[in-house]
Amino acid sequence: MRMILLSGGSGKRLWPLSNVNRPKQFLSILRHDERPESMLQRIWRQLDEADLAEQAYFSTSGTQVELIQGQIGGDAVVIEEPTQRDTFPAISLATAYLHDVVGASRDEIVGVMPVDGYAGDEFFEHLRRLPSILEQSGSHIALMGAVPTEPSDKYGYIVPSAPLLDQAYYRVSSFVEKPDLIRSEALIREGALWNCGVFAFRIGFLMDVLTQMGLPVDYESLSTNYADLPKTSFDIAVVEHTRKLSVLPYHGEWRDLGTWDSLVREVSSKLSGPGYISEASHDSHIINELEIPVSIWNVPNIIVVAGPDGVLVTDRQSSTGIKDMVAEIEIGPRFEERFWGKQTVLSHQQAASGLQTVTKRVVISNGRFISYHEHQFRKEVWTIVSGTGSVCIDGMTQTVSPGMVIVVEPGAKHFIGAVEGDLEFIESQIGHMVSETDIIRYEFPDSVDARIV
Repeated sequence: MRMILLSGGSGKRLWPLSNVNRPKQFLSILRHDERPESMLQRIWRQLDEADLAEQAYFSTSGTQVELIQGQIGGDAVVIEEPTQRDTFPAISLATAYLHDVVGASRDEIVGVMPVDGYAGDEFFEHLRRLPSILEQSGSHIALMGAVPTEPSDKYGYIVPSAPLLDQAYYRVSSFVEKPDLIRSEALIREGALWNCGVFAFRIGFLMDVLTQMGLPVDYESLSTNYADLPKTSFDIAVVEHTRKLSVLPYHGEWRDLGTWDSLVREVSSKLSGPGYISEASHDSHIINELEIPVSIWNVPNIIVVAGPDGVLVTDRQSSTGIKDMVAEIEIGPRFEERFWGKQTVLSHQQAASGLQTVTKRVVISNGRFISYHEHQFRKEVWTIVSGTGSVCIDGMTQTVSPGMVIVVEPGAKHFIGAVEGDLEFIESQIGHMVSETDIIRYEFPDSVDARIV
């Protein structure tokens, strides 16, 4: 079974740490073997342990390509969407890629799962059973459904056609999308399961569906006409219109870490980052990405989250639904992770003359590099803080170390990489136009050390 791993989201549910440049699945808040781990890294590790990672492909768009490769490694295969839309076009494009580019046959089975779920290791052993469920049931789609542990209005429900006993699978009777708590209690009594968003189908099945919808089935046409595909979920476009459906019940740990309260339940320490929580502040948590301390004194049941984009203080039970608040006060993302490292905007000033100065703290990970490129409208000044790096300006290469200042004039082709440890520097961008679109990329010159690139 090949796997399509869906990575998307706007990044507002876990503000201020998540943003459009770093959605929640990339937050390194969880831990494994005493080391930080993101939801993405956790799922990839579990897929690898279940021997499912080798034939797994990520589906995403925009800057998430770099984030995935930065966290998983450059060998991660990413099927990039031309624009961010919804799960129906994403899964359709990825399936066509598997058929046309990878060479998978129409009879091959594809499993689909989001990368921002949280499940026990046994979930992935269960996942391996989906192909056999398709075979046994004769279904077009086989889904995974988690047995609920409590009534919840955060999840959709799958209603089996019969009460849960000891069967390997059940026919699907209907779906209920995020009912209120009273309705969810009734559904649980009927044997309904949480919809995990995990399912499997044969490639030929989806190609036939696309044909019936009057849509192209080949990868090149789907990619070229991607913006014209229906912007809707796979559930609405396909699953709810498919008659032959089966569901595999999963009796184990599964949930969506979509709120700060649900996330801190999985964090071993109540204090992450510099700060202090008093003894009387029971069931309170601090997650602090800033270098200044954050403290809670005698206030129970709250969560404080601090990052470059802002500071959030919320009651644990009221941590849902902050998206409306974020829309009112949100500023442009000040923190960004890239394949080569990370950067934080420290200040953005504009003089009366229109001259702008953007100051950033940049960290390039050991052995990685920023591409060879130029800016036409701005000057850059780099002050090296720590680490040893290699800088190339207009084909001339030099080694840089702490205390050195490098000036890159507009129109100069330049490159910088870390060669001994992480390379940290303060970057000042100065010009009447300071924009991420002001960039022209080039092939690396022969003078650049091949061991770096």
